[in-house]
Amino acid sequence: MSRQVVRSSKFRHVFGQPAKADQCYEDVRVSQTTWDSGFCAVNPKFVALICEASGGGAFLVLPLGKTGRVDKNAPTVCGHTAPVLDIAWCPHNDNVIASGSEDCTVMVWEIPDGGLVLPMREPVVTLEGHTKRVGIVVWHPTAQNVLLSAGCDNVILVWDVGTGAAVLTLGADVHPDTIYSVDWSRDGALICTSCRDKRVRLIEPRKGTVVAEKDRPHEGTRPVRAVFVSDGKILTTGFSRMSERQVALWDTKHLEEPLSLQELDTSSGVLLPFFDPDTNIVYLCGKGDSSIRYFEITAEAPFLHYLSMFSSKESQRGMGYMPKRGLEVNKCEIARFYKLHERKCEPIAMTVPRKDVVSRLEEEVRKLQATVQELQKRLDRLEETVLTK
Repeated sequence: MSRQVVRSSKFRHVFGQPAKADQCYEDVRVSQTTWDSGFCAVNPKFVALICEASGGGAFLVLPLGKTGRVDKNAPTVCGHTAPVLDIAWCPHNDNVIASGSEDCTVMVWEIPDGGLVLPMREPVVTLEGHTKRVGIVVWHPTAQNVLLSAGCDNVILVWDVGTGAAVLTLGADVHPDTIYSVDWSRDGALICTSCRDKRVRLIEPRKGTVVAEKDRPHEGTRPVRAVFVSDGKILTTGFSRMSERQVALWDTKHLEEPLSLQELDTSSGVLLPFFDPDTNIVYLCGKGDSSIRYFEITAEAPFLHYLSMFSSKESQRGMGYMPKRGLEVNKCEIARFYKLHERKCEPIAMTVPRKDVVSRLEEEVRKLQATVQELQKRLDRLEETVLTK
């Protein structure tokens, strides 16, 4: 008879806890633009979300603690002349945010402590170099003032924000079609891109050369996302030929076959992956979904282990991911998401049950042991009674 062994993991019981109503950001008009970005960026000071704006593009920046109903006349960052498609906070300065827009520009803004009092129209620097809309902006993880942008002109530009000059250009000869996603490696030595030509590429930005590439990581025609994970691996999300959503893990040195490939469901929303290098957990958030799936990545086969899923009633229009610096670790919080509804932004805390659950189990064990001891005493007394008779 075979006995199924449950895999040992510290994160098997991770669960999502949505914030109470008074801890949400109510009455925000989330952008209706059709674009596969998170529409939300968050850091330990501020939450920023792309909102509807007439006559241009704007995004709202709120101090993290300013929850509740947002005034409909709240000041926005509104310097773009067309809808904003992507925003990203600088990892080295919590007051600096970059935005990419349909007006073909990237703008870098400095938000004052305490948030905006008046609408902000003048950026610190405007980066002009793209000829079509800019849909991706990503800061370098380790080097200050280095920003990457990717546009629908199939060009990737790496900027020195201090001088406002493009220090590196990866032209249409590298990506012949629309770029779906770009991600820096943790040390910033490589970038990983996915493209409409159904290829995932690893690029060394200093030389501008493609180090490795994988053709058709997923057989479907829908967009593919790719991110770096631990130990030189990359994780991709995409679609099968039958339009089933998939997640795959690849070794960058051997891209012929995936280390793991799992089919999830038949929804149509693109899966946005968020990787936590401290816990080796990857979270998958689908636009239009009402759930967040999470997997643990390990060094041994089968490498990618499904942990659980957080589900709610309402679907998400976008998602922001809090850096580890902004978490309440004393409450066993290992990740926090900011889920965009149509008129609301809702924080969701991912928590590992620790002391409470362990102490509760220990208490149950103590009660059971006491019960066993009491039963043993009764049995002994019963035996003595029988023997005396």
